[in-house]
Amino acid sequence: MVLESLILRYGYFAVGVGTFFEGETILIAAGALAHRGLLSLPFVVLAAFIGGTAGDQMWFHVGERFGRRYIERRPALRDRADRVERWFARYGDAFVIGFRFVYGIRVVTPVLLGASHFSTRRFAFLNMIGAGIWAATFGILGWALGASFSAILARAGRIEELVVAAVGLGAALWVAQRVLRKRPPPDGHAPSGGNPPDSPSD
Repeated sequence: MVLESLILRYGYFAVGVGTFFEGETILIAAGALAHRGLLSLPFVVLAAFIGGTAGDQMWFHVGERFGRRYIERRPALRDRADRVERWFARYGDAFVIGFRFVYGIRVVTPVLLGASHFSTRRFAFLNMIGAGIWAATFGILGWALGASFSAILARAGRIEELVVAAVGLGAALWVAQRVLRKRPPPDGHAPSGGNPPDSPSD
């Protein structure tokens, strides 16, 4: 897998750069590699925290520098800006902490907050809290998925045996059913729907 190869080649630097630009995929992959002992989970989470925090701080300063016109010139961001504004108006700081967990708004949210003159220090503080929760959540998720895959592989032989046994039992029942259907009825009983035997002559 190309992604795993990149992580193994560049280590925690790849995790930091990947989470700066992209997000969860590389973090989950790194968590799975940590379960295999190829990386350290705490360092994976730390690298993702640094990359995620730095990436969102960059987008916040883009909003401060270029204002809302940066969003207006990009239809993909403009279509999501109204939703972000509604959620921020409703949830306030909680939304700033948790916006990373909502797909598709990671870029537009810090840009919009920067353009709206949200406090730089406050955003930095909330951003670090959110990045820490996000990095730990998806890092541990990747580690857990790695554990699940390892358990499945370890039990693969037993699973194959159970499948073979189940197929064999099903085949035996099918054959038995076919044989019973073809057996003649017991003596003294007419087949279903048949005529009664002739009465003996007087």
